[in-house]
Amino acid sequence: MHNKKLEEYRRERLDEMTIAEMQEAMEAGQLTSEELVLMYKENISVRDKNTCAVLEMNPDALLTAQSLDFERRQKGPRSALHGIPILIKDNMDTGDKMHTSAGSLAMKDHYALQDAKVVEKLRQAGAVILGKTNMTEWANFMSDKMPNGYSSRGGQVKNPYGSFDVGGSSSGSAAAVASNLAVGAIGTETSGSIINPAAQNSLVGIKPTVGLTSRTGIIPLSHTQDVPGPLARTVADAVTLFKAIIGVDPADISTVFAEQFEDYDWNRHFKEDGLQGIKLGVAKKLFKEISDDQLVQFEKALEVLRRCGAEIIDEVDLGVQQEDLGFAVLLHEFKANLNAYLAKSNLDHRIRSLDDIIAFNNEHAEKMLKFGQNLLEQANGMTGMLTDREYVEALERNRFLAAERGMKEVLDNVGVDALVLPQDFGCNIGAAAGFPSITVPFGYSKSGEPFGITFAGQAFSEPALIEYAYAFEQAVKGRRKP
Repeated sequence: MHNKKLEEYRRERLDEMTIAEMQEAMEAGQLTSEELVLMYKENISVRDKNTCAVLEMNPDALLTAQSLDFERRQKGPRSALHGIPILIKDNMDTGDKMHTSAGSLAMKDHYALQDAKVVEKLRQAGAVILGKTNMTEWANFMSDKMPNGYSSRGGQVKNPYGSFDVGGSSSGSAAAVASNLAVGAIGTETSGSIINPAAQNSLVGIKPTVGLTSRTGIIPLSHTQDVPGPLARTVADAVTLFKAIIGVDPADISTVFAEQFEDYDWNRHFKEDGLQGIKLGVAKKLFKEISDDQLVQFEKALEVLRRCGAEIIDEVDLGVQQEDLGFAVLLHEFKANLNAYLAKSNLDHRIRSLDDIIAFNNEHAEKMLKFGQNLLEQANGMTGMLTDREYVEALERNRFLAAERGMKEVLDNVGVDALVLPQDFGCNIGAAAGFPSITVPFGYSKSGEPFGITFAGQAFSEPALIEYAYAFEQAVKGRRKP
């Protein structure tokens, strides 16, 4: 950077700064939002060639930062996010100069007509939308042979910690925050797509209860499971982002449940003794395929939890395995939801249906079909009307097994406050139930691969889960810079 003072700040202070620290510096006149944007742009230009995490930069980011700096001087900050640069996943609409493509070259010319609701809320809170992150194409629902983090538009996202799985499908959001290309990012989850990349990139990831954050303006996969949520380096930063995107949206009927958490005081759950007297269940049948290294780390994490005052209840049997849930719900809902989104999208864009996407991929097979498109083709074979017996039966089965029995009845009967799991093992159960989970960094394998601990609970148990996650984070300080 030509500004030597700013370059020194970028090299010596910017990495691992928290949102609170940035706000403190801006309030003291030591830093501006404009300078934050400039430094993160520099980080992206220098570092992102190693991760391919950022797909597109917002041309208006610098001007937005300048206007927010002026507003701070005139009126004060809007919220804890005022002037903070944030990255968002490339399946979120922005009514600006950026594209919304879900990582697909078929959508590379698609401009959304308006912001997704969560993007609108971030802007209202004063956040600077710095750019969009790469992701597993079509939220990992194009081909079962496609690796996590790959998209035809952005290439392969790489894990900043080494040649490890980067996690999917919010891969770019996670790798970018882990690499200090932004202080935080928003991802989306249908089944593991926040929790998995958070664990793989030594981050905190919050997968909310379906209904707390709006899905309006997000390229969909499943209307019963999709939910946006934050990725950050600390629990406090993740909660700051989470708080900003919670809210009722008349266009997304599920968010009627969010009213109870609007203007909620989340900071009261930042308790170092938050695990004292808590009962945590371990559902070992959900991680039968865990490696020896990961099992050793998980046992060490359980010891930390015990030292923090938690009681560990072993051998909790949810009565359901991930394979019991299957793909039928997602296959049926994907076609219905995606066709509805595309039909209402910008009329200037020629891709109007799943048929169009598959035809485009076949027409440009060399670029588009490196890993095939068997999931797109399977989904397109559904009627898309959601009347099929297979779909109705699968949806009812999943909701019963995962929500009513597994994550509610069993936990109530056993008397545990939440489940504790290694990495993202078992995340499909909570995803099918629409229930929340939070991942926190714990440590690293002998080869340096990140390892995280996930707390999973019943619907709307975020306050409790955040309390457990914060107490655990303070006890282990498990994250280290890549």
